[in-house]
Amino acid sequence: MNKFKRSWLLFKTSLLIMAKNKQLLVFPVVVFAFTMLIVLFFLVPVTLRPTGYSYFSGQHWQAIRHSLFVPTTDVNGRASETLSPAAMVYFVLMYFVSMFSATFFNVAFYHEILAALKGEVVSISRGLKFACTRWKAVLMWTIFAGIVGLIIKQIEERLGIIGRIIGRFIGLAWSVASVFVIPIIVQDEHANPIAMLKNSAGILKRTWGESLIGYVGIRLASGLILIASMVLLVGTLIGSVVLNNYWPIAIVGALWIVAMFVLSYLTSVAGQIFKGALYLYATNGVVPEPYSQEMLDSAWKFKKKKE
Repeated sequence: MNKFKRSWLLFKTSLLIMAKNKQLLVFPVVVFAFTMLIVLFFLVPVTLRPTGYSYFSGQHWQAIRHSLFVPTTDVNGRASETLSPAAMVYFVLMYFVSMFSATFFNVAFYHEILAALKGEVVSISRGLKFACTRWKAVLMWTIFAGIVGLIIKQIEERLGIIGRIIGRFIGLAWSVASVFVIPIIVQDEHANPIAMLKNSAGILKRTWGESLIGYVGIRLASGLILIASMVLLVGTLIGSVVLNNYWPIAIVGALWIVAMFVLSYLTSVAGQIFKGALYLYATNGVVPEPYSQEMLDSAWKFKKKKE
């Protein structure tokens, strides 16, 4: 099976599961909405507290900045600013609460993804109720992942370009190793985050080796759609210029933006569904319908065994 055909089949198969279980499309919206509410909950009291100036004046925002940052001197002796200790604690708390919320709803999401892949009816309320039973595991993973994220950020900020290279390498390794953590939280009651990470990395290495390439297939299919749409957009632009009528490009451009947003959203959900299918295949040897074993095997690059 060539790459283009395989990519389209993966994308189309994930879309079929979405079509049968439309409630799966709701979870990412809920995650985004609650994350935004949490951010606003923390930011509004800080940015809109009374300073004696109008909210629309520069003096108000200057006063807010002075309350959050303290003057410091960098290693070269140049004056700079950094978050005050109190502000740093406040924003770290916001960071962890946002991560907890996102992880909680993703656990609910994956509970229903796995249910859909097993042929069960999807239920948003059931997913949320289930996530409540895993709050300890969600909390422990949030703390662990949050600390790792902060460490990576500190490495990137303190070691310059070397730190950014190291940080990105660690971040990539972390993303690959933790790829199955959320499904593991769904399937396992244990709350040890290190064990979760080891289990996720172990499934990946034991089953297919270390080169995960599955999401390339999903994104390649959406990339082909994007290229085709760009051809249409450019053709419309040329036609508008030739006819000296810019209404077609305005209408097509607006529709293109909406279509690209929808495509991006569907691609993201399709990737999550595909990850759930891979997890079931890796742990239980189950090939969820309508996927095939060839599709799931082709999502990984097998390591060649040494003779």
